[in-house]
Amino acid sequence: MSQDATLNPSPPAGEGGARAEGVGGRGDLSLSRAKAMRRNPTDAERRLWSLLRSKRLAGVKFKRQQPIGPYIADFVNFERKLIVEADGSQHVESQSDERRSAWLRNQGFSVLRFWNDDILVRTEIVADAIWAALQPPLPNPSPTRGEGREGSVGHA
Repeated sequence: MSQDATLNPSPPAGEGGARAEGVGGRGDLSLSRAKAMRRNPTDAERRLWSLLRSKRLAGVKFKRQQPIGPYIADFVNFERKLIVEADGSQHVESQSDERRSAWLRNQGFSVLRFWNDDILVRTEIVADAIWAALQPPLPNPSPTRGEGREGSVGHA
C-alpha cells in the first residue's frame, strides 16, 4: 500500500462502511453489500421494486441497490439520472442523508425520498411523483404577439 493511501483512506460507502472507487465505483465490499440488500429488501423496497422493475413505469429501466461512488442507491435510472430512496424512521432529520443527497446531486442525479409508510399506504401517489420526475421538462413557448418585449405592440 502506498503512503498516500495510508494517509488518505477511502471514505466509507453506503450502509455498513463498504468502500467503492469513483462515481460508478464497484468496490468488492460495496458490491457484496448491495447484493445482500437486494436479497433482503424491506417491505417498502419490495413494493417500490414491483412498480419500477421491468420498465413498468414510463418504460424506464431502474436498477436496485446500486453502488454509486461511496453510496448504495435504493433505485436508480442512469439514463435520466434519477435516484429513488425508500426511507424508514432512522432517516428522520438525518445529517448523513443530507450529505449523501448533496453528493449525489453534485454528480448530476436528482434524488426522490419517500417514507416507507407512504410507499406502502399511498403507493399510487408515490408512483405518480416518480412518473412526474421522469418526464422531460417542457420547453418554454415563444411569447405570443409581442408579449415579453418592452414597448412593442402586437401586430394587427
